[in-house]
Amino acid sequence: MFSSKRSRVITATATAAIVIGGGSYGIVAATSGGGSPVTTASSSQAGSAASGAPGAKAAGAGGFGAGGSGSNSRSGPAAGGSLGTVSGVSTAGFTLTTSAGEKVTVKEASATTYENGTSAASASAVTTGEPVLVLGTVDSTTITATQVIVRPPATSATSPGGQTIAFKQGEKGSTQTVGTIPSDYSQGSGTLASGTTADKAAEAALAVYPGGVIDRVVELGNGDYEVHNIGVNWPHHVFVNADFQVIGASD
Repeated sequence: MFSSKRSRVITATATAAIVIGGGSYGIVAATSGGGSPVTTASSSQAGSAASGAPGAKAAGAGGFGAGGSGSNSRSGPAAGGSLGTVSGVSTAGFTLTTSAGEKVTVKEASATTYENGTSAASASAVTTGEPVLVLGTVDSTTITATQVIVRPPATSATSPGGQTIAFKQGEKGSTQTVGTIPSDYSQGSGTLASGTTADKAAEAALAVYPGGVIDRVVELGNGDYEVHNIGVNWPHHVFVNADFQVIGASD
């Protein structure tokens, strides 16, 4: 995907600047099959989960506690990531703000790798105001980074429809379903993915529906993936096929 070692899938065919905290950068909103740009709206579900992450639902409703007794039930940190603008840098890592206003803490480690565009880089490439994609182990809105891509390269991605709806306390959420939902999908089904597979699925989901935090990727029985998205009102479930193309999304 964004890594120079993988195919890239972050932007789309229509250009739009994402403005965060007074700055902007040219990550492009994905385009749906109908040709309309997918952007970030400011509406949200009411409340937040006991985990403290805004936009995450209570147990059994599609958020942190969702998934029932299946093998993908949330029991701890899992592979995922987020996309946004660096809003602060420290000796231990940095913070980023997503296009939906979600604040994410990124912890760096000795094994963290860095890229600037398509070139290898170091931690010094991470500076305030830069757009950045972070992949790693996610625990609520904290990511222990395995890979950091500054200025992730633009590529095309097709949306099945809908747009990211940002979290806003007290506002009711959407129940919209778009595209194709795998026929064998049910909450709690599937197996947690990790490594390159999880990275590719997370990147694909963030390319089409930026703004949240991917906190787990689940491989379904038919080879598709359910990518779980928190910190937004919609979508909470993004479906990616075996070719790492987004095919559907739901609450």
